[in-house]
Amino acid sequence: MLLEEIMNTEMYTLGPTDTVKDVLELFREKRIRHVPIVDEARKVIGVVTERDLKDARFAEDAPAAADSLYDLKVEQVMTKNPITGHPLDVVEETALLFYEQKIGCLPVVSNGQLVGFFTETDLLYKYIELTGAHQPGSQIEVRVPNRAGALYEVSKILYEHHVNVLSVLVYPDKRNEANKVLVFRVKTMNPLPIIEDIRKEGFDILWPNIPGM
Repeated sequence: MLLEEIMNTEMYTLGPTDTVKDVLELFREKRIRHVPIVDEARKVIGVVTERDLKDARFAEDAPAAADSLYDLKVEQVMTKNPITGHPLDVVEETALLFYEQKIGCLPVVSNGQLVGFFTETDLLYKYIELTGAHQPGSQIEVRVPNRAGALYEVSKILYEHHVNVLSVLVYPDKRNEANKVLVFRVKTMNPLPIIEDIRKEGFDILWPNIPGM
């Protein structure tokens, strides 16, 4: 999945000569925590986040009076030359960028201009969508040997039960590198018959961990 498919294209922006008061009002009115700062050509020159505002408030050279803080120009408190993305960046790589660089937002730039904006909240919501966690269903975690065909063997059981699979994730088994963990989100509220048949095929069920099964 590409960034252009899920990025926000209807964005709120401010300019470098706007004030901290303008930022606070925008944050409060639109219930946001990050805003890109652009020049007249819509070139990204910075971002302002809640953390930037806190840092400005407690900086050693910060004005003492609250009114003076509100009057500070955005260019005095913004993070300059922020990390940016491109519409054709892959979402998984973008998630890694958020993790490694410890950022909370990403302006998306094409041909030198701001075309989108992406935040950690957007990333989390997309994960929820991709895993189907927002839909009614059940989760089944299965430990399988790390070999070709294991996913097919378990999926075949789900197919035989005529159960729709909402998502599949594959994780390494932390206890044994010779295994993998398959996490299925399935569209049924009663996964017990499926679990029983998976066990009959010799696979370990990690979740749900039901006593007596």
